[in-house]
Amino acid sequence: MTLDAGELTELKPIEHFLQSRQEALPGRQLAAIREAAPAFKEWFAASGTPGFVRTCDLIELPYPRRFALWRASRSPAPFVRIFNRMMVVRWNDAGGHRRTMLVEPTEHYLAAATPYFASMEKRHPRMRTLAVSVHGTVEGHLERLGISPEEIDFITFDHLHTQDLRKWLGTTRPAEDLVASGKASLPRAMAAEPLEPFFPNARLLVMRDEWDQLFGDSLHPLQRRWYQQRTFADLRDDRVVLLDGDVQVGPGVALLSTPGHSIGNHSIVLNTERGIWTSSENGVHAECYTPERSGIPGVSSYASEWGAEVVLNANTIEMAAWQVNSMVKEKLVADRGGPGGEWVQHFPSSEMTPWVGSPGTAASFVWGGLSHGALQRA
Repeated sequence: MTLDAGELTELKPIEHFLQSRQEALPGRQLAAIREAAPAFKEWFAASGTPGFVRTCDLIELPYPRRFALWRASRSPAPFVRIFNRMMVVRWNDAGGHRRTMLVEPTEHYLAAATPYFASMEKRHPRMRTLAVSVHGTVEGHLERLGISPEEIDFITFDHLHTQDLRKWLGTTRPAEDLVASGKASLPRAMAAEPLEPFFPNARLLVMRDEWDQLFGDSLHPLQRRWYQQRTFADLRDDRVVLLDGDVQVGPGVALLSTPGHSIGNHSIVLNTERGIWTSSENGVHAECYTPERSGIPGVSSYASEWGAEVVLNANTIEMAAWQVNSMVKEKLVADRGGPGGEWVQHFPSSEMTPWVGSPGTAASFVWGGLSHGALQRA
């Protein structure tokens, strides 16, 4: 049985954006977000900082340009390349206990089975060889950092597109397909028994709307191609924590509801020595949040012509107005940095990177990673 956020006393509700979440019309919601953002930002900046933040490179892979840059790019290139990264966040809670959270710990070998990407690979069989670069695994990065699976208290994803969480959270029935595939690096002897969780003490933090749509007939046809829905049927849910809005997880660590890219999308917000950052897949590069300064052909003119404050990562557009609102929310919360200190400090969980196979889409710069504090090992 899943848990409600209220059952974990260390998760503190954040009320600053409550009015905006109650607005049914997107225009009124956006106005409420603009009104609430300054007070939230002032409060959050004074909430403290985590002790350690580090991004870990996982995989670079092709992604349709019409999704990454929606209507803004003039490039004829069909694909860009995005870089998936995991983030490790550590802090001490009110009782002085060390807490560790993994953000976007995607097992990319399993994510390839997502219907959309499986179909794309079938249509372009050489794509993996030519355009995919693997840089690391979740387990490998944790071993390098000296962090054991038992030390992970929370895992979270800004949304559950592409995810197969069975290895991380365990199953209630045998997962023969997962073991037989060999992609999850599990011994074949495990095929006959339910999987024990790789992270035995971790809780998944997820918005209730994101979780509930994955069961029965709740998933909309426009979303099905992006979820591995069947993999959630036998997932152990006794350590799943359902969130109903914005929460503070630790000092300088919060999860803000940012629906639109998916119905239950959320963003991680971090207060660091370089100021406040937001992170999600709502936008795939810095220029999505500062399009007026973009050097990508078409982006700045698109922003000027249409008054666009942001450029969507638009692989799912059924809630586009709400996604715009959510990106503006991220933009107003984050500080500025980068070249000249002019760029919104939003770190994309999937960041678009320069690629010779995608002319006319080279970003002005890439963040490339996020680092804060020092790792204190046990």
